[in-house]
Amino acid sequence: MTTAIAPDGTTVELAAVGQEVVFENEHVRVWEISLEPGANQPWHQHLNPYLVIALEAADNRIDALTGGEPRLVHEPAGGVVYREPGEVHMLTNRGTTRYRSRLVELKYLGENAIQEHTHD
Repeated sequence: MTTAIAPDGTTVELAAVGQEVVFENEHVRVWEISLEPGANQPWHQHLNPYLVIALEAADNRIDALTGGEPRLVHEPAGGVVYREPGEVHMLTNRGTTRYRSRLVELKYLGENAIQEHTHD
């Protein structure tokens, strides 16, 4: 179990960055994320750089565990964003339509970056 410490000192259990791994090899891991209106992807932290490819559009809210103003983002169907690993956060679908995306973790730039690959 991975945890983080909230600003008030409480321990928060972190969830996976997505709901289901739909593909994985030594270079990438691809997650399915599907959120009905009002649903959220619980507190989580990305340890690898990643791409988010929106399959179904939605208006989302990103809250950081450390607090501050939430980021309100519209993710259009077919839209792609690149993000670096970072803070612990939660994603909430604040819109009226289901949000669906594929999140592609770039393991070769993150968790597998320090491994040496040799080819004889």
